[in-house]
Amino acid sequence: MSLLFPLRQPAGPEERDDLIMALALRLAREAAARDEVPVGAVVVRGDRLLSRGANQVERLGDPTAHAEMIALTQAFAAAGEKRLPGAELFCTLEPCLQCAGALIHARVDRVVYGAADPKFGGVESLARLLDLPGLNHRVAWRGGVRAEESAALLQAFFRARRG
Repeated sequence: MSLLFPLRQPAGPEERDDLIMALALRLAREAAARDEVPVGAVVVRGDRLLSRGANQVERLGDPTAHAEMIALTQAFAAAGEKRLPGAELFCTLEPCLQCAGALIHARVDRVVYGAADPKFGGVESLARLLDLPGLNHRVAWRGGVRAEESAALLQAFFRARRG
């Protein structure tokens, strides 16, 4: 685990979200360079970076190897826990149905994401899994952080593949 902000603390919560999303965007760019769909994710707890993840679907031949799942698995190992109370996951794309379910099971406190995902989004676009009544755990969420940059990465990636 490393410190998120070793030189200075962000001025407020919005700047904090923006700075952490910048790290997730860097991971998304690295995924694109490996010919993976450019999605990056990080898990933080307080001022500590627990883990990083990027899509590895192509590399692992596993359709469940999303950035969020990779980051969660690494965070469990780093924290030595099977749940992540007090943790936040930052992802460049709205978590899908699978990943939203995993966030609930992991007991993550909050998810912050960039671009919405109208085809598979499990937070607000296709379904609102985090807001379902009757859940024994609530995950707070914020969408749209650096959304344009996240969407531009995805659009460029898919345009090049179709090109």
